[in-house]
Amino acid sequence: MSDKSDLELALIQTELAWQDPTANRAHFAALLEQARGADLVVLPEMFSTGFSMHSSELAEPEGGPTTIWLREQARRIGAVVTGSLIIQAADGSYRNRLLWARPDGSLAHYDKRHLFRMAGEHKHYAAGDEQVVLELKGWRVRPLICYDLRFPVWSRDPATTDLLLYTANWPAARRNHWNRLLPARAIENLCYVAAVNRIGSDGNGHPYSGDSQVLDFQGDSLLAPGEAGGVFRVTLSAANLAAYRQRFPAHLDADSFSLDLI
Repeated sequence: MSDKSDLELALIQTELAWQDPTANRAHFAALLEQARGADLVVLPEMFSTGFSMHSSELAEPEGGPTTIWLREQARRIGAVVTGSLIIQAADGSYRNRLLWARPDGSLAHYDKRHLFRMAGEHKHYAAGDEQVVLELKGWRVRPLICYDLRFPVWSRDPATTDLLLYTANWPAARRNHWNRLLPARAIENLCYVAAVNRIGSDGNGHPYSGDSQVLDFQGDSLLAPGEAGGVFRVTLSAANLAAYRQRFPAHLDADSFSLDLI
């Protein structure tokens, strides 16, 4: 990775209008203007609605209005823009789907694997069954969604991942878990971690404390806006990552394993 250029991230931490995609799209369009110049802009989980279990009422089809909007925004600001929303897949199932919109109009996606049963998410959405690695400026980025953070096997990929990317609606009641697990994922995978959460309260009265952050490969903080709202930027060093992995190649001693999806 030492011959790859650095990667500039913009994290958008903000309140969300409850179950109102039109209002949220307008809100994020203004914030995205502040993210110009970044390579990758990250929005929270279910950024168009908030974390809602009303999948059948709120789901958009593949290629629906928020997908179209996301591609337009990526093209407009010349950056990859990513975040998750409620999608009805071609097979009819409802997905908590992260869309990765590139400036050239192309699109990739990741479906949330671990559904938060304590909120009944597993009753309203179908789980994804595929790990995804996306390339950006030579960086290998693995997108994950919220509850996925608790499952280190699903996050584990020290040989190829340069950046683990978590988008979330992680409630304030469990902020300590969030703040402890994120550095662990960075340390064990010898990679950068970027995580975007929301702030404010949702339609169910659950408060969110933000705590969006970017950590380096040793779990040290590079960006930590706390509970503040706004667009927060940081540049990741390719040379620093390559040098650390050469100096401390713990991945060479990692255990091999295979995943059995159930």
